[in-house]
Amino acid sequence: MQRAVQAFSVHGTTVKNAVLHRIRVVNPFIRPVMFSRSVSSASMEEHGFESTTISDVLKAKGKAADGSWLWCTTDDTVYNAVKSMTQHNVGALVVVQPGDQKSIAGIITERDYLRKIIIHGRSSKSTKVGDIMTEENKLITVTPETKVLQAMQLMTDNRIRHIPVINDKEMIGMVSIRDAVRAVVSEQRAELDCLNAFIQGGY
Repeated sequence: MQRAVQAFSVHGTTVKNAVLHRIRVVNPFIRPVMFSRSVSSASMEEHGFESTTISDVLKAKGKAADGSWLWCTTDDTVYNAVKSMTQHNVGALVVVQPGDQKSIAGIITERDYLRKIIIHGRSSKSTKVGDIMTEENKLITVTPETKVLQAMQLMTDNRIRHIPVINDKEMIGMVSIRDAVRAVVSEQRAELDCLNAFIQGGY
């Protein structure tokens, strides 16, 4: 996964420019005016996957799908937290202080359950979420304006799979490494379709 992220971030522009260069080489009789039509390499660079933000990812997922509305409290049992994750098919829950949904206390993930409950033989029904969660002061977050590639790099560098999206100290969503990769692949596919249409004379 980390190699894929590095390939996207390091070689994405190179690949795109190489394709554009190949268009010029293979099709030497294409009139320059064609590059001034709807699409240009500059506009692709501006709207390509390098400029895709976390906000774009959240919009694509939809509010009901991003898991941001799912939370538990520090006083909940780990068993109930994991049960909620399983029921809603998510890998992490935001943890808030009891009685205050806006006060983020941390995050609990499936990995926390495996490493801190199962491996140590603790009881998930008697252990509180607050005892095993990643606390707020150690929480790695992004903003809606963060570029997707930057978020992917953060997740791979810190070996995490979920990252909360914070805006003005308020959580507005959750993004997983799968969401980020899906967004980049989608953008790449759109750009390839665009280049293919360009080569075919669709512009």
